[in-house]
Amino acid sequence: MSGPVPIAKSLEDIYTPDALPTQTKRWNNLLSKFESTYGHQPEFVSRSPGRVNIIGEHIDYSLYSVLPMAITADAILAVSTHLPAPKEGTFRIQIANVQDSKFKSREFDIPYDSVDIDSTVHEWTNYFKSGLRGALELLRKKHGQDFKPKSMQILMDGTVPAGGGLSSSAAFVTASALAVMAANGEQTVDKKELTELAIVSERAVGVNSGGMDQSASVFSERGSALFVSFTPTLLARPVSFPPTSPELTFLIAQSFVTADKFVTGPIHYNLRVVECSLAAVYLNAVLNPPGTLLPGDASPLGVSLHGFHETYFTLQEHNSSTTSRKSVSDQLEELLKLTKQTLTKEEGYTREQISTVLGLSSTDELDKKFTSRFPVRAERFKLRQRAIHVFSEALRVLKFMDLLENSCSKAEKGDEFNSQLGALLNETQGSCREVYECSCEEIDRICAIARKAGSYGSRLTGAGWGGCSVHLVPADKVDAVKEALEKEYYSKLELTEEQKQGAVVVSKPGVGSALYLGGKGGLA
Repeated sequence: MSGPVPIAKSLEDIYTPDALPTQTKRWNNLLSKFESTYGHQPEFVSRSPGRVNIIGEHIDYSLYSVLPMAITADAILAVSTHLPAPKEGTFRIQIANVQDSKFKSREFDIPYDSVDIDSTVHEWTNYFKSGLRGALELLRKKHGQDFKPKSMQILMDGTVPAGGGLSSSAAFVTASALAVMAANGEQTVDKKELTELAIVSERAVGVNSGGMDQSASVFSERGSALFVSFTPTLLARPVSFPPTSPELTFLIAQSFVTADKFVTGPIHYNLRVVECSLAAVYLNAVLNPPGTLLPGDASPLGVSLHGFHETYFTLQEHNSSTTSRKSVSDQLEELLKLTKQTLTKEEGYTREQISTVLGLSSTDELDKKFTSRFPVRAERFKLRQRAIHVFSEALRVLKFMDLLENSCSKAEKGDEFNSQLGALLNETQGSCREVYECSCEEIDRICAIARKAGSYGSRLTGAGWGGCSVHLVPADKVDAVKEALEKEYYSKLELTEEQKQGAVVVSKPGVGSALYLGGKGGLA
């Protein structure tokens, strides 16, 4: 699925017909406001969408495969390079937001050779700077260290709700990186290059990002989910849902509990990333021969549960007389048993206990390797629970894919098939709630309400601890689920009209990143 990011000449190339009236009005406002802000029309618009993850929660940063899809909500950046150069050795960024009362305009004169980002400050333009830094690193590799970036004027508009679990940060960072590449003369931008630089770039704002969000934002195709794998290299391919009766729809419901990964990362998201890497090296130290090192990989901390998985079975095969390799599903089943036998401390492991097993001289050495790169606060690390979730969720993804692609009959699927898919989503929610501990009371309540009203499967989506939920709902039960959620959940909240309108949406798989060159003429 690699290849260049598509060039759109009209909004019909980007949005489904039902979304065009709203999006046309929005884009006209963007272009008009750009002209009133900067005195001229933009040269192009960079666009990247948010995503909803169907299944495969909190396993991408352990390098296991996932199944997301892009949504209509997106980040769009109108861009011009028509501004005078600042002082020698620097370039200028002028950036504003359509929501200017909430996000203040900024201007930066930046040295050619570095982009400083203070990840301790929660500043909206840091996400643009992250994409800028990553894009410039790639451009220097292509054009040499003497490359001189162009100055840019930018107006941003985002409709992916921040902290809603739909990857607003990935959409913004990816759209920013794409904008920088295009502004600096890259007539074609490779999807894989854009994805890989966006994955690394988002970590500059203090978030241990995996890779699912950026992959879905860039690679998605209209009408299809996206199966994303990360090893041995990043691959993404479209996956279609077979016809079903009743027809299946994806319903996304907001909890209106904000889950900001930057703010709560030290005790939530970043901590889980650290716990998974610690589980990998702990299992390696106990289960593999002494001196075995895990391979360095693309995970946030350079070692992953997937790396342990591969190393363990490679060594088992090397020492075994059998020539046949177990299926990945059977391997995951075995790893679940081994994890439960090896990681026995339900209460978690202290730094001292982990350091001793790893043969480290002190807890300072452990912190230097695993907890110093991103802020983390914990006295104990729940290695058992995190590894169990990752291995079991990776197994659920494989089962879900097997249902979609290898069902016995090619005929239209019925209620039993839908229920099997839904049951896997429900298992994911149970694991997120009880084992990975990334759900919250509000999400649990929304899922229970939706299931009672007819959803086959309901679970949190995104980082968790609030945000959004995704529901697999038969088309003839969508209204019933919406009504139940309004009566039993949303009516008890104080919401604005805008929030009420966006509380529950039926989502269709959308297209990924694009560069729009149509100007106002393409918005008719």
